Amino acid sequence: MRTLQNGQPADKLSVVYSVHVVEGGEQGFLDAYERIRKSVASVPGHLIDRLGEPIDDSRQWVITSEWETPEHFFAWQQGEDHRALLEPLRVWVDQTQSLRYRVIQETVGATP
Repeated sequence: MRTLQNGQPADKLSVVYSVHVVEGGEQGFLDAYERIRKSVASVPGHLIDRLGEPIDDSRQWVITSEWETPEHFFAWQQGEDHRALLEPLRVWVDQTQSLRYRVIQETVGATP
């Protein structure tokens, strides 16, 4: 099932990374994320990033990003610079999980 956006097929991709930050590594993680975020913002097809902080003491953070199409994300992910760009983040994270979803419906605000 595909939903139309502005008369066009909706092919956006949502990527969710769940990361467990090492004890005492929160500031290092935030600093590394900030540098990465600025670089990824200029990648063709990248739409938005969000960083979610845990509300408990679990140290389980969530990074979400949205891409115009899956092809944009995979082109970036498989590019030469991807691994080197993320390397500084790996120092502060001891567990990761990645989920990828094609966005088929989206609700933005209430219609008056």
